[in-house]
Amino acid sequence: MSVNLTANAIPAIIGGDVNSKPLVQVLDVALGSNSNNSQQQRYRLMLSDAVSCHHAMLATQLNDRVQTARFKKGSVVQLLDYICTPLKNRKIIVVLNMETIILDCEIIGNPKPFMDSDLPTLRALPDNTAENSPKTNNNNSVAQNASQNVQNFRPTVQPPYQPPPVYKGRGAIVKNEAPARIIPIAALNPYQGRWAIKARVTAKGDLRRYNNARGDGKVFSFDLLDSDGGEIRVTCFNAVVDRFYDTIEVGKVYLISKGSLKPAQKNFNHLKNEWEIFLDSTSTVELCPDEDGSIPKQQFSFRPISDIENVDNNSIIDVIGVVTSVNPSVPILRKNGMETQRRILSLKDSSGRSVELTLWGEFCNREGQKLQEMVDAGFFPILAVKAGKVNDFSGKSIGSISTTQLFINPDFPEAHNIKDWFNRVGKDSASLSISKDIISGGPKNEIRKTVSQIKDEGLGRSDKPDWVTVRATISFIKTDTFCYTACPLMIGDRQCNKKVTRSGNMRWQCDRCNQEFEECDYRYLLQAQILDHTGLTWVTAFQEAGEEIMQYSAKEMYLLKHEQEDDERFGEIIKSSLFNQFVFRLKIKEELYGDEQKVKITVVKADKVNYSSESRYMLDLISKFCRR
Repeated sequence: MSVNLTANAIPAIIGGDVNSKPLVQVLDVALGSNSNNSQQQRYRLMLSDAVSCHHAMLATQLNDRVQTARFKKGSVVQLLDYICTPLKNRKIIVVLNMETIILDCEIIGNPKPFMDSDLPTLRALPDNTAENSPKTNNNNSVAQNASQNVQNFRPTVQPPYQPPPVYKGRGAIVKNEAPARIIPIAALNPYQGRWAIKARVTAKGDLRRYNNARGDGKVFSFDLLDSDGGEIRVTCFNAVVDRFYDTIEVGKVYLISKGSLKPAQKNFNHLKNEWEIFLDSTSTVELCPDEDGSIPKQQFSFRPISDIENVDNNSIIDVIGVVTSVNPSVPILRKNGMETQRRILSLKDSSGRSVELTLWGEFCNREGQKLQEMVDAGFFPILAVKAGKVNDFSGKSIGSISTTQLFINPDFPEAHNIKDWFNRVGKDSASLSISKDIISGGPKNEIRKTVSQIKDEGLGRSDKPDWVTVRATISFIKTDTFCYTACPLMIGDRQCNKKVTRSGNMRWQCDRCNQEFEECDYRYLLQAQILDHTGLTWVTAFQEAGEEIMQYSAKEMYLLKHEQEDDERFGEIIKSSLFNQFVFRLKIKEELYGDEQKVKITVVKADKVNYSSESRYMLDLISKFCRR
């Protein structure tokens, strides 16, 4: 089959023509030497119009076409969307979209490398004319034959409408004052000069403050999505934060230009783009009207929960499922001494698996509280998670990060399909949790045990403590030493909390801090007996756990007993705390007391029993035994 390529295609593209949609041949396909990550691989091409050939680069969203052999060396393709950009003192063609016309073809003509210096000679050549092209056909021009050839294989693709540039009325237009041409995000590279992108903000990170050798600073980032599906992260520092933080809104479309591109830090950036935009003092961000809605609101790549078992730790994924249980929000003390909130829920989908999802910070009070109210009311909402982080500690689980987004009962096909499945069969079908050793809806790494198993299995006697969960009832509380007086002073960002005593002048004294003060703190050191159907044991509950059990602060109880001497009221509170059933999170560790080794059981968390969650846990447990 004879094939005529588009005459003068290579010189026209290098000269700036991006609308002709030429027919060219692929002379070579090679993987870039620095492409190690499969998601960031860059393929280099050599394109030919039968007379001239030139280097090109394939946009990463087209990588699958090479990997699935949809085009190869010798293939004749039509370039549908492309740009020409400077790269290391020369120009390179970036192919954004194309279509394979002929997969296997012999090399056409004898193409020679085209040099940028040859461009001035093109001024004498009319565009796409057979008379002045290097090769002609007796019956038709080469350009006509190329056009006819495309017609034989596919419908003609009309070039998109390009509106004329609009310049503000500021007098004569000087060099480089015209607006930068809008290009797809996929075409961005650090070797370009002036560029502009039009994209929607899909996520906005929190404003963070930091301190390093250069001093204090602040930073925030936001993610962009354009009409071609390209995504990229934008980061702002210090003074630039002041300019744009309040301007950027999730869901709005912006025209952004005059930023610099740097390699994306994949430890913190999960988007499928090897670059990241950094805005500076010259950058512009302009709000655009969303007239045609051509830019999607969001872009998902959902993974079935069953697939998450094989996903690497710290991977960022999208997942969707039915929320079957939600735990209350609890305070957690971070390593830096700051307190945050944590809430854990369970997601289930049609793959027959469920997974634990941990929400941190504001997610607990916003979406987390709404989800808990819905589940407690008997509704099971659909939850779509954008950019959740995979954790492989004791099975696989998912946690929220700063750029995570949660969508409750969203209106898109995947959500409707999950809802339909759940209403038909999912509600009554058991699912196997991929978050191993975790009870349904319970905190992380919960291993269920009975009271008798603590002794029978010798828990706590190894080098590391054992962490277990026991559902039990409080049967007795010691009232003689239920709390202690503690030092309220701060050591760095933590409270001292060491026991203090009265000095001769009736002030409180801390031997550790070597200071005296008027008021002390009061902290629980509660010793209680718990029991279940298998036996009983003694446990110790410190401050937070003590308050969960007593429902009163240690100070209130101390004042009742020792200063107000209201023994009747004190006794009533103690009685009301007995024979209540809790789900206890226990730390068990053997410690040395004098010359004797004893197993110490500490209550880390005490939650009132949620009978709905417990019922689901028992049903899941029964289902697992039935499978054996």
